[in-house]
Amino acid sequence: MKEINRETIQGMIPKRSKDSYKADYGRVLVIGGNEDMGGAIILTASSAVYSGAGLVTVATSKVNHAALHARLPEAMVIDMYNEDRLLKQLSTATVIVIGPGLGLSAESLKILKSVLETVTKEQRLIIDGSAIALMAKNNLKTPVAKTTYTPHLGEWQKLSRLKPAEQNETLNIQARKELKANVVLKQSRTEIYFLDEVWKNSVGNPAMATGGMGDTLAGMIAGCSAQFKNYRFAIITAVFLHSKLGDDLAKKQYVVLPSQIIESIPFAMKEFSTKFIF
Repeated sequence: MKEINRETIQGMIPKRSKDSYKADYGRVLVIGGNEDMGGAIILTASSAVYSGAGLVTVATSKVNHAALHARLPEAMVIDMYNEDRLLKQLSTATVIVIGPGLGLSAESLKILKSVLETVTKEQRLIIDGSAIALMAKNNLKTPVAKTTYTPHLGEWQKLSRLKPAEQNETLNIQARKELKANVVLKQSRTEIYFLDEVWKNSVGNPAMATGGMGDTLAGMIAGCSAQFKNYRFAIITAVFLHSKLGDDLAKKQYVVLPSQIIESIPFAMKEFSTKFIF
């Protein structure tokens, strides 16, 4: 495995052109947040915005709309159960995230199937949380989009049929081939399985073991993917910065909250886009 560290990502974050406007930095659509799990999709949307995505739209249950507007006025919002509006928004997206707080209901499955049938090969798709469970349970196939799964070890077991004790590099590579997608395997040292290589993160800590941390990472991957021409660089950068910020906060805190990481993202991206290590 190749190691992801400070030197790895230095130079991966593109500097912004002097003549820029929001559409230059991608359109992200995040889908999820049922009536019980609105916080998950708010964290995902927030981390996408704070990572620098040009435009972020949230498709979520109507009960979450007021909270989203109050917490994140930079994002637009639509009802995820309105299929016509959802598919219209989907057609304009550069990057789609589906799954945080989506739930496992019949309606959630219908939304997922609609997205899988509609995405194009030019779009980047991140499948997270509930959507991973639905993919595994219903034996759904990876769509034509440039797809990345972001499972934790238990979700990876459902997708790969590998028990945690069996999840070694060789078998994980084989399972990734069968999925025909990138895999960000979340653990104490997150591993990224691409088509032709495997990367292992060098940072991360137990203070980050709290609800919403994976939702935040999914949004960071989306935000970076919307801006970076190189999809691989976007994923590597998001994985590293997510854990690096967690490490920085953990120096003085017993537990690290996802919302704290989100607030720190723009500062870390500025640091790594302007400073060079010799």
